[in-house]
This record gives sequence, C-alpha cells and structure tokens, in this order.
Amino acid sequence: MSSKIQHFAAKLAEAEVTRVGIDPLTYTDPDITVNEAYHIQLENIKKKVSEGRKIIGKKIGLTSVAVQNLLGVNEPDYGHLLDTMMIENGGTIFCETMIQPKVEGEIAFILKNDLKGPNITVLDVLQATDYVVPALEIVDSRIQDWKIKLQDTVADNASSGFYVIGGKPTKISEINLELIGMALYQNGEVANTGVGAAVLGNPAGCVAWLANRLADYDISLKAGEVILSGALSGMVVAKPGETFTARFAHLGQVSVNFK
Repeated sequence: MSSKIQHFAAKLAEAEVTRVGIDPLTYTDPDITVNEAYHIQLENIKKKVSEGRKIIGKKIGLTSVAVQNLLGVNEPDYGHLLDTMMIENGGTIFCETMIQPKVEGEIAFILKNDLKGPNITVLDVLQATDYVVPALEIVDSRIQDWKIKLQDTVADNASSGFYVIGGKPTKISEINLELIGMALYQNGEVANTGVGAAVLGNPAGCVAWLANRLADYDISLKAGEVILSGALSGMVVAKPGETFTARFAHLGQVSVNFK
C-alpha cells in the first residue's frame, strides 16, 4: 500500500473523530485517482472492521444525472454501511456526532442471495432481492464545506453518515420500482419529492451497477445485506430540533429526529 493512501486514510479518520473538516484531497493532491480513492476508503473500512465493526451493506451515491454533472463525473460511486451507522425508525441523531449532515430519501434493497459481478443485470438484482423498504440516508462529509469532487467523496466512504429503514417489507413483484413516488418532509412541510426512475432510470439498475463495480475489487454483495440504492431527490441540510419523514407510495414511511 502506498504512503499516499495511508496518509489520506489517516487524515479522513482523524476528521471523523475530531469532527473538523479537512481540505479536499483533490486540492492537496490534484493527481489523485478514483482507484486510489477507493483504496483509501477500503483502508479505513478494514481498520474499522478490525476494531469490531461489521459491514452490513453498501450505499450508492451520485445516481442523479444532475449531481453527476455538478461534479463532472459520468458514473455513481459507492460506500460501505457499518452496523454503527444504523438508526432505528423514528430514532434520534445528535448533530454533535456529525460535521455537516444532510438527509436523503431512498429505496433500500434487502438481498436474499449473493450478487457478484461482472455482468450482473437488473433481472439478476430482482431475483436476488428479498424485499425493499423505504430509507433515509443521513450523509456527512469529512471534507470542509462539502467542497468535493468524485475522488473526495469516494475516499470518504461516499460521504456516509447514518441511515434509517422503516415502512413495510414489500416484494418487488408487488410494485413498479420506476414509478414509486416519494415525498420528503422537513418538520411536517414538503422539502422535495422524487420518483424511482430518478436514479439511473431504475433503482435496481443502481444495484446492478454496484455489483459490477465491486467486482473490480473482488467484493460481492451478500445475502442479508442492506443496499441503499440512491437518493430519489436532493439533499436537505439537517439541524438540531428538526424531524424528517419520507413517505413512499406502497412502501410506507420512515423518519428520524435531530437534536
């Protein structure tokens, strides 16, 4: 492993502990590659696993064409979900545990079979899925002021923070993923809305992309894992005292409080 990967992994790990954002990696080292960024992410994930945390799923980011255009990229990214990131439905997150939290509404896939790329298709994802549920992802960035490029967010575990799943387990055969509508409420008022087709045309397509991308690092999606398939609408800044609820057609709702 290169000293560059170790150096940046340590910087991001320190920022997570101190809750003080750091300069973008792409500012410090303009030549850093996406592949190096993924290895930085994996270095910190391996460290956390060695300390007793468990990988319980994956998250997909940058699934919106608008966000991709903003960052000048043409593909999503991914991060790892750890057991310490899970918040119960209706639970509370203390803002002091994060740097600059934002909330997104997503559809979560719970797998019943392993998926390993390459060449995974949407049909493969549908057959490997046990059920889907509504989810909230609370993203955060260890990069100061969210001044990120693709390499920055990839290295930072895809700007992960916490996540919440709720609603009711629903079989994919009972719904049309592309047409599932969502409304994200902030303190009882609609903050934004979205639909399943907003994420690469189909949330299952995002999961297929993930399985194939992970093959580059000899990683597979495991039965029982939670896969956050990407935000159906924009991120909303969260502050102490606020409550967020995402209501999905057919899937139910999920909520979280901030203090």
